[in-house]
Amino acid sequence: MAARFAHIPNRRSIIDRRALADQLAAMDGEVQARRAAATRILKQALADGRTEIARRVEEKPYQGTETAAAYAFLTDQILRLVHDFAVTHLYPLSNPTASERLLLVAVGGYGRGEMALHSDVDIAFVTPWKPTGWTEQAIESILYLLWDLGLKIGHASRSIDDMLRVAAGDHTVRTAILEMRYLWGDEPLFEELQARFWKEVVGSKARQFVTEKLEERNARHERMGDSRYVVEPNVKEGKGALRDLHTLYWIGKYAYRVRNVAELVDVGLLSAQELRQFQRAERFLWAVRCNLHLAAGRAEERLTFGYQREIAERMHYADRPGRSPVERFMRHYFLNAKLVGDLTGIFLAHLDEKFANQGRRFGLPALLRRPRKLDGFVLDRGRLALPRDDFFEEDPVRLVQLFALADRHGLEIHPLTMRAAGRDSRLIGAKVRSDPRANHLFLDVLTSPRDPETVLRWMNEAGVFGRFMPDFGRVVAQMQFDMYHHYTVDEHTIRAIGLLARIEQGMLKEDHPLATSLFKHVASRRVLYVAVLLHDIAKGRGGDHSVLGADVARTLCPRLGLSGAETETVAWLVRWHLLMSATAFKRDLTDPKTVIDFVERVKSLERLRLLFLLTVVDIRAVGPGVWNSWKRQLLRDLFEQAEEILRLGHKQKGRRERIAAVQAELAERLGWDESRFGSLTSRLPDSYWLSEPIQVLERNALYVDSADRAPAKARPLSTSVHEERGATLVTIYVKDEPGLFYRVTGAISLAGGNIIDARIHTTMDGMALDNFLVQSGGGGPLTDRHQLRRLDEAVAAAVGGQEPLMDRLEAKALRLPRADAFPIEPNVFVDNVASNRYTVVEVNARDRAALLSSLALAFFQSKATIHSAHIATYGERAVDVFYVTDMQGQKIENPARLKSLQARLLKSAERDADAKNEAA
Repeated sequence: MAARFAHIPNRRSIIDRRALADQLAAMDGEVQARRAAATRILKQALADGRTEIARRVEEKPYQGTETAAAYAFLTDQILRLVHDFAVTHLYPLSNPTASERLLLVAVGGYGRGEMALHSDVDIAFVTPWKPTGWTEQAIESILYLLWDLGLKIGHASRSIDDMLRVAAGDHTVRTAILEMRYLWGDEPLFEELQARFWKEVVGSKARQFVTEKLEERNARHERMGDSRYVVEPNVKEGKGALRDLHTLYWIGKYAYRVRNVAELVDVGLLSAQELRQFQRAERFLWAVRCNLHLAAGRAEERLTFGYQREIAERMHYADRPGRSPVERFMRHYFLNAKLVGDLTGIFLAHLDEKFANQGRRFGLPALLRRPRKLDGFVLDRGRLALPRDDFFEEDPVRLVQLFALADRHGLEIHPLTMRAAGRDSRLIGAKVRSDPRANHLFLDVLTSPRDPETVLRWMNEAGVFGRFMPDFGRVVAQMQFDMYHHYTVDEHTIRAIGLLARIEQGMLKEDHPLATSLFKHVASRRVLYVAVLLHDIAKGRGGDHSVLGADVARTLCPRLGLSGAETETVAWLVRWHLLMSATAFKRDLTDPKTVIDFVERVKSLERLRLLFLLTVVDIRAVGPGVWNSWKRQLLRDLFEQAEEILRLGHKQKGRRERIAAVQAELAERLGWDESRFGSLTSRLPDSYWLSEPIQVLERNALYVDSADRAPAKARPLSTSVHEERGATLVTIYVKDEPGLFYRVTGAISLAGGNIIDARIHTTMDGMALDNFLVQSGGGGPLTDRHQLRRLDEAVAAAVGGQEPLMDRLEAKALRLPRADAFPIEPNVFVDNVASNRYTVVEVNARDRAALLSSLALAFFQSKATIHSAHIATYGERAVDVFYVTDMQGQKIENPARLKSLQARLLKSAERDADAKNEAA
């Protein structure tokens, strides 16, 4: 005990067990009275100890392992006091038999002598044989006392035989017992248990245990997202987190019977430097976990956005140019997670040496072929290895060549070679970076037709990527502090390159048919791959990363061997990599000027193809659920319209011809007689025929015709699932009147729908024909019949004149608590140049269900008519764009009216912040 916790300073200021034991021993009176008094004394001692530890954490928040040990030390003393009070004062036994012996052991993480404030206390009560009446009574008394103290106890009561039997059959129990530590009670019983465990359970089964722990680790990683770069990591269970370090120690302990982490050096599993890295990562991760428990006030293991800012503040991170304290803290976190991954690779290499039989390796595929030409590198059981330790020093270009060979021959790299690459990456200086051989090899990896994502990730893990390309090194482990991006900048970039490669190989043809077909027409593959690599290269520099990134591209591309023309194309793509998504998602693609302005910026078919492909992989690599069929459709629409203009210099068909062609196709689909069809077309304005896809036009026609034929039976709305858009089409057909749009949008939101696009049309005889694309909260179409019924009822009430209950809508729109971590200043932009017919108004605000209806009300109060609305969300941020006119159908250009409209919209956008302040 003393040795384990010797590094904790002034332990008695946390808890003085002897003084408390004397206090408990001095009590007299009835059993229940003494028990109640003991509970009060121990509860106060526990609270005082935790307060002292919290004070120390506040003073020295980086002392993670010390803090974890302090909590375990405090818990040990409490458990000992409870044990002694139960067996000495409540149920004393003057002459115990051989069966009436009780051992209390700590198991699991607590057995390791580490815990956070709200960690479970895992213990085992051990008896020599079947429990007697006295041991059952004592155990029950101890447990009730511990529960009364508010401790979360995980416990088991078993004889030695039972404990060993269960451990032999369950590797989870076996792991918990592997960590067991004597707490209190019968010490000879502990020695017997420990000796029998190593002899009867462990024996020679180390290989089986190692395999089980690695399989368990892989399953845990899969469950947690299988990346150490997710932006809300799990500090305990995530990839690169504490559990991975624990797994290494368990394996080392099981295979080599080490007693502490330092002994891993003695058995060759770690070098002295790697031990220091292990301890540094462990200390940091424990510091984060302990601070997280204190901040949350509960056993919170996920470092969510809501806590990241607070933990950064607790751990004294400061502002730096281009990076906020929270971004610096999270970068430090991810660098430590990466370090844990590196150490894992070293461990696996040593395990291979000890346990692999007949060339087999843990969880890795067998080599199918042996390449002949390896330029001096050698194979070690199918993996690229070094012929000697100074191989990289002889020619540092080999640090890049290593990964090029791995890609070319489909080889894995030996972990010890990865270790050497990480160690020697310091050899990469200006001379290597300017070496044509190195740049040629790097470009081969980047543009590989095989699997560039995997090899670039290896290169990044080894630290070679960031050394060879320092601009990329600046974004390694850099998080983007918002709810939109799921990965760090480097991980996002590498994933985007992987997606591009899979699209080129035809592996994603079903999801991306247009992108797959376009690849065949791209003039320069390497321009595209380099552009994807560099599109976010300048993030975190304090300026517009697109502009700064274009400057980086102009410097870097010639070094990589790209021509002047290729360099300019890459720089253009980096500068405008957000142009296509911004146009497609935030502008009205039926407005001719939208597409013309876009084409004037793009200027060539090659750029259009490249920009489309870059946009697709950029969006999809943001994270799961961000890409959907609605975005695919919008991007495709913009591409096809822009392609037509670029091919012909103008639209192949004029506005009148295009309308006629659409109407002819619709007439063929409907099969109506001329009179019936003519009555439909004569009632709708020209803009209607160009703003909706043919499937929507057909659906609208059938709905309008049915409602006109039987108005008494007509429903105010029609719904249909549009799988290709990933949404449900909600069509409203009622008498138009002021305020209808804001009432309907409020009704849809109240019914649980999320509006992603809206088209507002008015017939010549005053009927509103509005089309809304609506998704469920999960991001797909509304299909649940109960939800559709609620939608029907809510919209019917809105059409009937019922005002949306804004208080109820705001209450329903409560944000996720983690969204509060992101301060968003609402803003309103008015553009009278983007469209020839409409005033374009863009509102940036915090996303919430009530937002669209609130903004629509502001337009209504300002006597502005909305003609189309385009809703885009980027995590916690909403960007809603409206095409509006005044009540006479003219642009709103009067400065006073525009100022008044902006003020109303800004007030509506700020309502969320006001509500939050009122709640506070």
